Amino acid sequence: MTDQVTHKGVIIYGPTASGKSDLALGLARRLVTQGRPAEIVSADAFQVFCRMNIGTAKASPEARLEVPHHLIDVRDPHDHAPFTVEDWASLAEEAIDSARRRGAVPIVVGGTSLYVQTLLFGMFRGPPADPGLRASLSGLGHAELRQRLLRADPAAAERIHPADLRRTVRALEVFHLTGRPISSLQTQWGAGAPRSDLRLFVLSQETPELNGRINARVRAMMERGLLEEVRGLLAHGPLSPQASQAIGYRQLAQHLANPAACPLGDAVERIKIETRRFAKSQRTWSRRFIGSVPGAMTISAGDQGRLLEATGMAAHK
Repeated sequence: MTDQVTHKGVIIYGPTASGKSDLALGLARRLVTQGRPAEIVSADAFQVFCRMNIGTAKASPEARLEVPHHLIDVRDPHDHAPFTVEDWASLAEEAIDSARRRGAVPIVVGGTSLYVQTLLFGMFRGPPADPGLRASLSGLGHAELRQRLLRADPAAAERIHPADLRRTVRALEVFHLTGRPISSLQTQWGAGAPRSDLRLFVLSQETPELNGRINARVRAMMERGLLEEVRGLLAHGPLSPQASQAIGYRQLAQHLANPAACPLGDAVERIKIETRRFAKSQRTWSRRFIGSVPGAMTISAGDQGRLLEATGMAAHK
């Protein structure tokens, strides 16, 4: 068995609450028992924010001491400067390369679809900026820009915070220049074949079982103190447009802002509903990945042994 195979690495993608983080940690532990260190790279858009721990289901401090984790706690949630897909991809490549230099197997794990797509296929660049068009769009009021985006690209409007002027203008710019919504362009694969140094594994779980796990996870997060975590974050000022969109944080922030209009019980139910909706979107991406990435394999959360064998990392003499 060559070092090249040993250090190839894996990506574990799946819907929220499917067990991918536990699978990644279990895989890392098994590799360590075989004398091969492993490091985990988070592909989660909200685990990048410091102090957003419970609602993003970050690995425990003990687990992070046991196995090195990267791309967690790299941005303050009150920093309103955007943290882009390109920012994440650059840091992820650096983490993967540094892990390999240390002789460790990189394990990328997460459910942020665009992060995984970018890691596999490269960045969606889009058309170059048009300064005149940008100036014209920027001169419109926030309300008008929002209405135009809702008409031109409802999917992007759902993802982009109303206060995020830069991303709103860029989405409208792409639509004007290409005649196509940026949301549809961002879901297309990059040119050429996906990278071959990371093997993709997609977690599969039946919808009823996954929905039950999601509901149980939300209850557990509330019991662990998610409301207090959100209250503590807001005590230091408003969250950034990106951080404020995290499921759980958004609904509880609305409850804290106006408990009469948004009772706690209603907020918790909305968290469950939005998480299930998000998981449905992730399952759609799972099918795209399986159909478009050669060698991609569907596994269950208990398939550590199969994962080891499929990557050539099973114990060997």
